[in-house]
Amino acid sequence: MRLQSCYNFQDFRRLAKQRLPGPIFNYIDGGADDETTLRRNTAAFEDCDLVPNVLAGVGQVDMSVTVMGQKLAMPVYCSPTALQRLFHHSGERVVAAAAEKFGTMFGVSSLGTVSLEEVRTHRTPQVYQFYFHRDRGLNRAMMERAKTSGVEVMMLTVDSVTGGNRERDLRTGFSIPFRLTLGGMMQFAIKPRWAIDYLTHEKFSLPQLDGHIDLGGGALSISRYFTEILDPSLDWKDVEDMVRFWNGQFCLKGIMSVADARKAVDIGCTGIVLSNHGGRQLDGSRSPFDQLSEIVDAVGDKIDVIIDSGVQRGTHVLKALSLGAKAVGVGRYYLFPLAAAGQAGVERALGLMRTEIERDMRLMGCRSVAELSRGNVRFR
Repeated sequence: MRLQSCYNFQDFRRLAKQRLPGPIFNYIDGGADDETTLRRNTAAFEDCDLVPNVLAGVGQVDMSVTVMGQKLAMPVYCSPTALQRLFHHSGERVVAAAAEKFGTMFGVSSLGTVSLEEVRTHRTPQVYQFYFHRDRGLNRAMMERAKTSGVEVMMLTVDSVTGGNRERDLRTGFSIPFRLTLGGMMQFAIKPRWAIDYLTHEKFSLPQLDGHIDLGGGALSISRYFTEILDPSLDWKDVEDMVRFWNGQFCLKGIMSVADARKAVDIGCTGIVLSNHGGRQLDGSRSPFDQLSEIVDAVGDKIDVIIDSGVQRGTHVLKALSLGAKAVGVGRYYLFPLAAAGQAGVERALGLMRTEIERDMRLMGCRSVAELSRGNVRFR
């Protein structure tokens, strides 16, 4: 299978599976426990039907949106995800370049493999996805660094105070640093191209944490990072202090209840991302799309409501926008193309998404995102 033969999410997923060693593919692909939430995230969109209006005289289509003060040329952005240079040796730097080309936002993770400063060289609105550490001094130092580098939006992940139970990773032994099972090592052996790329390019590192925590050298694994370095006692007062210190666009990622959405408004956040971490944390949790309407009804006039998890199609994006989301984040949607073909893969995926959204808006009879409304959808 070749990149030119990829036309949708499942095509990119198949191509990535051909290239990646099994443990790394399953790290991207997998979810927590029985992966019920992982499946439901996408299935939720299938329970909602679009109701188009015809003969609307749609000439030009304007799919631009403004979210948390950032003007995006399309209503989809590349969500922050960890460890990208494991999937392709160029990692975040080519995802940022693709996001710049398509005029959309890109997020860098605390567990990113390219520095905030390098990504900042691309002219695209930049999000910093932040984990809250037990060491308050470390939190402040990392936020100050983000300010200095010109990050526009601070995005605190609040659904990951401990790691999810990802049994695929347990079976293969996937971890950072690698501690593979025999079966996992065999999967690496049969994908030599990945190994050659990994070994002949710059050494793997986590630049946001370098100088603070020794992860890459083997002193601490990613799993121990979640259980020993992150602070499970994180509460609303801690977040309120962060919002005040940042004094700018501040978003909470992982909000799922109306009560928490209202608290985010009360402490001064400017955005929330409805997310269950792509089904990778609490299995059995509700899908963000299923929660979207009631949260928009509660706080949509006070804070920018964003959604991620399970988005694979332009029609999924239109359904979310119709229910009141300001923008939609994608993760696996660009990670599989990244793994399959680097920057060319990410650009093809974003190009296909942009084409789908434009085509579907014409078929819906909508000239702009503002014309999408709940009148355009029905639930079965």
